[in-house]
Amino acid sequence: MFENLYHFSRSRLSWLLLLLAMIAFELCALYFQHVMLLAPCVMCIYERVAMLGIAVAAAIGLCKPQNAIVRGLGLVGWIAFSYKGLMLALEHVDYQFHPSPFRTCDIFVNFPNWAPLDKWVPWMFEPSGDCSKIVWQFFDLSMPQWLVIIFGASLSVAVLFSLLQLVGVKSNRP
Repeated sequence: MFENLYHFSRSRLSWLLLLLAMIAFELCALYFQHVMLLAPCVMCIYERVAMLGIAVAAAIGLCKPQNAIVRGLGLVGWIAFSYKGLMLALEHVDYQFHPSPFRTCDIFVNFPNWAPLDKWVPWMFEPSGDCSKIVWQFFDLSMPQWLVIIFGASLSVAVLFSLLQLVGVKSNRP
């Protein structure tokens, strides 16, 4: 099993599937925003950026997955953005389930001056919602709770793929 995962982690298909999954999640977010008219909050926007970071990492890995350096850069980016997304989603869940007037999310996004995404692409990165409001649920889980699952699963797979690269797998094939 680990041998198959090892080979899969070094294939273009694995990186393509990761990229397509992240694009699908971004499209879902835009559907929620522009079709269902659910206003994204600051944390939602930051979580979108984390998803885009994973997509960029997937695109890097997709370029040349057989090359250890390229694959390593993709894995590092995948782990970093999955971890950041997980931390953001956990913080967002905390805002929703432990609301406090003393601990709230920001009103405006805080992007670096060299990349003001909310100015460049406002239809995707401009927040207008409240972080503590639960505006959507599926199977009794709010959107940030689903993001905890998604980012957690993403981080788990990225760590597994990384460990497989470090350990390597010996083939039992003749």
